[in-house]
Amino acid sequence: MVKVEVTLPGGRQSPQLLQITDTHLFGSPEKALLGVNTRDSFHAVLDLIAANNESVDAFLATGDISQDDSERSYAAFAHGMARFQTPCYWIPGNHDDASIMATELNSPTLHCAKQIVFPLWQVLLLDSQVKKHTYGFLSEQQLKFVENAIAEYPAKHCLVMLHHNPVPMECRWLDQHKLKNGEQFLSLLAGKPQVRGIVWGHVHQEMELKQQGLKLISTPSTCIQFKPKCDQFTLDTLAPGYRKLTLLDNGDIETQVHRLKKNPFAPNMESKGY
Repeated sequence: MVKVEVTLPGGRQSPQLLQITDTHLFGSPEKALLGVNTRDSFHAVLDLIAANNESVDAFLATGDISQDDSERSYAAFAHGMARFQTPCYWIPGNHDDASIMATELNSPTLHCAKQIVFPLWQVLLLDSQVKKHTYGFLSEQQLKFVENAIAEYPAKHCLVMLHHNPVPMECRWLDQHKLKNGEQFLSLLAGKPQVRGIVWGHVHQEMELKQQGLKLISTPSTCIQFKPKCDQFTLDTLAPGYRKLTLLDNGDIETQVHRLKKNPFAPNMESKGY
């Protein structure tokens, strides 16, 4: 697994991270997902980040960057992120092609690194993709990577990020596509006091809770949103957004979701799936 060590400017110890997830970009800029032009909504969220004048040490893109696995969709993502000149670390989601990502998302500011080491923290990015399936699974190699990374830096706090939700979202149609070995994963991390939180995408909705001493966090999409706690596929009218994470010296995590104040990206509410 590729590792990078990051020194924060001004002698700061607490990294400030921005998570963007589930952009679902197409190769064609005109194409829409369930009535939402994902290229336009992606750029609207980037505009919001710029307008908020966010101080950010790294972007974390947690999968489903593409909807059609095209080279041009990943090139569109790279073009959008280039405006910030800030490192962006990515992982694949169930809609992605990791081999194309490795080629197209490879630049001085786009990285496939999976272990990001800060002065007091490390961030681990896990690959939960199962090819040709919507659900997720963490291989023994991925689980061993977590154990080895924590053993390498036992004095550092740890944040773990992946695409699939390791816990149920109380959303029956969506929970069939969660991380299949989520209980094993949580049990492993609950036994590691260095791990302070787990963050994911995939579910297109916002959640924060605490379980087994771990802060568990999901983040909205930059395009369509799924309505929480629905048995059947149901879209939400909430606006696209991103999540800010500040990793504090004492191991606490401060986090907020920021959404577009006005939502010009209303989906087709009659949609039954995608």
